[in-house]
Amino acid sequence: MSQTEVTILRELLAADTGYVSGTKLAKQLGLSRVAVWMQLQKLTKQGFVFEAARSRGYRLAGFPPQLHQSLIQAHLAGRTRTPTLITLDRVDSTNTEAERHLAAGSRTPLVILAREQTQGRGRRGRVWHSPAAGNLYGTFVFRPKLEPTRLQDFTLWMGLNVCELIANFCSIEPGLKWPNDVHLQGRKAGGMLTEARIDADEVHDLVFGLGLNLNARAADLPRELQHSAISLAEAAGAPVDVNRFAAALIGRVLSACARFVENDYRDKFTELWTRFDLLRNQPVAVTQGDRTVTGTATGIDAEGSLLVRTAAGRTERFRAGEVTLSRQP
Repeated sequence: MSQTEVTILRELLAADTGYVSGTKLAKQLGLSRVAVWMQLQKLTKQGFVFEAARSRGYRLAGFPPQLHQSLIQAHLAGRTRTPTLITLDRVDSTNTEAERHLAAGSRTPLVILAREQTQGRGRRGRVWHSPAAGNLYGTFVFRPKLEPTRLQDFTLWMGLNVCELIANFCSIEPGLKWPNDVHLQGRKAGGMLTEARIDADEVHDLVFGLGLNLNARAADLPRELQHSAISLAEAAGAPVDVNRFAAALIGRVLSACARFVENDYRDKFTELWTRFDLLRNQPVAVTQGDRTVTGTATGIDAEGSLLVRTAAGRTERFRAGEVTLSRQP
């Protein structure tokens, strides 16, 4: 990533549809106008489109469709503390990459984004299908110094924030399927995975992984997923700006984690859970190992456990399990 690129893109983004003079950019960067022009030519080769007008300067008219680190950083301009950001075209798993950076002593907060994963990780050791089809795969790493018991509803809290971001960004209404799936129109749009390293009864490393279908078409997915998965673009009826969304996601995840660490999230949690809980009052089947319980989902308890009222009138609590919508209450 070039700080010169970030500065140029930040100034052009701030101008919105207006122009920024080459003289202003040159002065701000301490470069000649020719050097500024050369930087713009370099960005053009990376997928940007610039319009130039005599006596007015340059205008940003088009963006690369793929992840671009400098553009994300430009969108993040103005934050009091920006994370260490790494963007990759291809990686085995962003969570695995995060583990490598933690072992190397990288500072946190750390954000790793990728266009494609070859060994994406889901819950219970499953593989997460992660093609390079306009989707977003990311891992956010923190060192929060929390008691392990505090993590019981962390994934739910983060998922609710992701849902609100999607609703605001795309003008569509997602739902959170307990415990970690984002759904749109009855189909899965994303999933989350939280992993933690605990030292001496304290959470030392907290790793939050997220995969979202942003612009994938049904034809890009394996046949067995084409009727059960959906992208934000498909639900919204318009493509998603990958880099602007990535920057918004980074800002939202960082602020949500900060509120969680400060224990200043419970009122907002209740508000968001009421809005985005996909299972409330729905007939469900919860499977744990060889045992399956059917009933009606009635919400969660204070620890984030799923509450299910069975046909016999009992309420059962589940800390983990596979949940499917059932036709029989």
